[in-house]
Amino acid sequence: MAPAAAPALGVGRGVGYLARGLALWGRRPGLMLLGVVPAVVVAVAMALVLVGLLLWLDDAVAWATPFADGWDPALRSGLRIGLYLVGLVGAAYLGVIAFTGLTLALGDPFYERIWAEVERMLGGDVPAAGVGWWRGARDGLTLAALGVAVAVGVFLVGLLPVVGTVAGSVAGLVVAGRLLARELVSRPLEARGMDRAAQSALLRGHGGALVGFGVAVQACFLVPLGGILVMPAAVAGATMLARDVLDARVGRN
Repeated sequence: MAPAAAPALGVGRGVGYLARGLALWGRRPGLMLLGVVPAVVVAVAMALVLVGLLLWLDDAVAWATPFADGWDPALRSGLRIGLYLVGLVGAAYLGVIAFTGLTLALGDPFYERIWAEVERMLGGDVPAAGVGWWRGARDGLTLAALGVAVAVGVFLVGLLPVVGTVAGSVAGLVVAGRLLARELVSRPLEARGMDRAAQSALLRGHGGALVGFGVAVQACFLVPLGGILVMPAAVAGATMLARDVLDARVGRN
């Protein structure tokens, strides 16, 4: 008989996993410091890239709206300012997703140690090894590339009249949050031999927790230096989320 479906984890529970991960800074500061080194390197590189992107964004908005050249100056300015703001939101999502992907790619050995130690702290079934540096790097770079797609999508939705700015921002928030959460949660699941299809089946019904966790991580990353301090906590929290889903599936919760 197939195992019963695990009780769905909601948005609030998802946010709680990040809070539990952050609590490890007080309990295991030495462990968490392992994740700071790659995060600092990537944060500096990302800051330089995003500064260049923001300098280019004004020209990109003008290029994308030639149809507004003959409009009343007030309307033209309003449209282009709105799109510039959407572009800023898209750049923020790009920065968050790319930061996560690149940091995981660069620092996989560091984050694997955090993941493995959290697994041991939780007890029960602990995989003997992680996914490996090459696999982790590939997945991290793929996530960074998806960040570009999200940023472009947010900008294109922003072109819609009236509702574009809000719709693009909300859609980007949800999509980016889910992408982040899925990538972070995938590490402990892949270490158990689960491919993407098996992971999707396991996590089905827990979309609220994934979005809540991912959005909470994004919010922290948008705070100056937040990504550097939160990245280790995000890895730890994702491991806790994955374990709760796995344990619930076999009736431990």
